[in-house]
Amino acid sequence: MAGLPRDPMILYSVLNTKLRDFYPSLDALCDDLDEDKQALLDALAAVGFRYDPERNQFV
Repeated sequence: MAGLPRDPMILYSVLNTKLRDFYPSLDALCDDLDEDKQALLDALAAVGFRYDPERNQFV
């Protein structure tokens, strides 16, 4: 998570904003930003969030 916030609550907000405004999927976001998808999923799962591909957001 080189360019993304480390605080999970801020990360949650930033990712959902980026997913809403710029990316059709988490895969597209990770490819474009060169981020580790599993690391993002793990970081947010640790505080109770999961990615919902149908909504294209963390819930």
